[in-house]
Amino acid sequence: MKYRAEIDGLRALAVAPVILFHAGFEMFSGGFVGVDVFFVISGYLITTILIEDIENDRFSLLNFYERRARRILPALLFVMFLCIPFAWMWMLPSQMKSFSQSLAAVSLFASNIQFWRESGYFEAAAEEKPLLHTWSLAVEEQYYVLFPIFLFLAWRYGKSRVFWMIVVMASISFLLSEWGWRNMASANFYLAPTRAWELFAGSIAAFIVQKQGVKKNDFLALLGLAAIIFSIFAYDKSTPFPSVYALAPVLGVVLLVLYAEKETLVARLLSTKGFVGVGLISYSAYLWHQPLFAFARIRFEHPSVLAMLALCIVSISLACFSWRYIEKPFRNSARFSKKRIFQLSSLGITTFLVFGLVGRSLNGEFTKTTYPPNIAYESLGSRVSNEGLPCKWSSQFNEARAYDGCVFGDKESTDNVVLLGDSHSQALSYEVERWANAHQKRVIWLIMNGCEYFPNVVANGQAPLVDCAENHNEITKFIRTLNADVILVFRWTYRMYPIDGVDLTMPYRNSFGDVERDPYVEHFIYDNGNFDSSYQAKQQFLRNYVLSIANVARTLFLVHPVPETAINIFKRNLRHWQRSGEVLSDLFIDESDYHSRNEFVSHTFEDLAKENIIHIRPREIFCEESKCYLQKNTVPFYLDDDHLGDEGASLIVSEIDKAYQ
Repeated sequence: MKYRAEIDGLRALAVAPVILFHAGFEMFSGGFVGVDVFFVISGYLITTILIEDIENDRFSLLNFYERRARRILPALLFVMFLCIPFAWMWMLPSQMKSFSQSLAAVSLFASNIQFWRESGYFEAAAEEKPLLHTWSLAVEEQYYVLFPIFLFLAWRYGKSRVFWMIVVMASISFLLSEWGWRNMASANFYLAPTRAWELFAGSIAAFIVQKQGVKKNDFLALLGLAAIIFSIFAYDKSTPFPSVYALAPVLGVVLLVLYAEKETLVARLLSTKGFVGVGLISYSAYLWHQPLFAFARIRFEHPSVLAMLALCIVSISLACFSWRYIEKPFRNSARFSKKRIFQLSSLGITTFLVFGLVGRSLNGEFTKTTYPPNIAYESLGSRVSNEGLPCKWSSQFNEARAYDGCVFGDKESTDNVVLLGDSHSQALSYEVERWANAHQKRVIWLIMNGCEYFPNVVANGQAPLVDCAENHNEITKFIRTLNADVILVFRWTYRMYPIDGVDLTMPYRNSFGDVERDPYVEHFIYDNGNFDSSYQAKQQFLRNYVLSIANVARTLFLVHPVPETAINIFKRNLRHWQRSGEVLSDLFIDESDYHSRNEFVSHTFEDLAKENIIHIRPREIFCEESKCYLQKNTVPFYLDDDHLGDEGASLIVSEIDKAYQ
């Protein structure tokens, strides 16, 4: 295969924005498209190599896997090895369990599947997963396993037919990704079937280049480069991906592959020493950056911009080292024979697989470290997974599948209580379960299907895929038949954002400078194709929603917004203990933060004076003397930065219990 320096330059254009995006530099809001650029490049290069091998009768699956092992595994295993001691020192058990699972998943070329399964509202911050970036390697590895076999077996039908087979498969994969981002966004992002079209785009380009060579066309080459650069700066986390939006960077790479002949302006630019140099170490740079960033965030919680910039430079420096002393030597067949490569690869994979499985079986508790009580509280983090829920979801309550429900408490009781809400209702569910068992009450926990929890409130301005208003009507009909009290709890202000005329900074920031780390989305009221974020529309919607529940409830316990903190409580506790050996007594935010954040919702709720509505005001529970306490006398009230833990939830449930007395 003829070497193309501009392809190495293109690798530099891919890896740099990925690193800067993961470092948190908002200018590179679409830097994640660098991964898509890598996919197209991989598809092009691998297909070119395979076509040449097949046409020259030297195709060998064993030789192909040997080359891939030399290219991928040494640096990857080296980085994984160096991650372990830092994970051991700095990670909490739940983090260590997830990290252990990722070691095993990477060893099995399935980390994309693991991170897909882990993804969810309560999952630990993605930024703190050292091996999160290996999901893209897993996608490529799955392609490497299957595509050579397909190409070899299909070649008997002729090159032209194989080409059109790939075009068809790429089209199916693309259409699947268009369906996927609307219906299964996380799976769409991580899994190979919805990413394959990007690799196939490179394969298609390889067939074209193999037939007609690289053409010289400055305009199309510049257009391709512009499409990639546009994506890097114009896209952001809210852009559905992969989807039709991914066509810009993908087709941009294809245009460069097809038309950036070495004499074009783009090829000369990408072939300069700077671009080629970074391109040569791009794989190692990609491997290093995420562990560096993740461990910095684990250890220091909020590394400064300067610190993250320094880590970007460190990742390049380490990449130079591992390229020179790890990658290059292992690619030299004179130094490491095929047999030796497979032996070392098998040993490394087996070692990390065993370590990962042991870590998972121990729930990440490799040592018997005795944490102070408020840090040990982190063990409740297991409850954020579906395995920790007090009951199992079922659609048995409604044939139309408008909503799902689960039952806990005294299941034989005829005294019904409905728990309704988003993840903040889950945060209360464990204490509600204890209370229900103690008072012989049956709790039915409901969640609306296919909707953004509310009727016709949609995320990111996307039209609802189902009739959410009708689903809501089904829920209210069901509640009416139960003759039940209802506990209604949401992260209200977050769900109402944006509100015209109300200054709600997103992501949330408190007055001490802490910034919420979780991703956020914009929510809109959707009505016959129109989106409305006006103050009046949002206020009227919120009133109508609460009253619609009150109208069918025996008693409605309306839980006002809990204080949002922008501080991950158990992590703040751990960092303080690691540094000082002392336990934090109190944690709080300024009460003015609560008022400024939740004034819209609080004002709207206070106007609701229906007789059967009982207001539960967390501000009166957690706030005193201008402070809203997140932790008091070493006792934490929260699981993370906005979800209550047992101690905090018990204070809310106690207020509900008082109303029954």
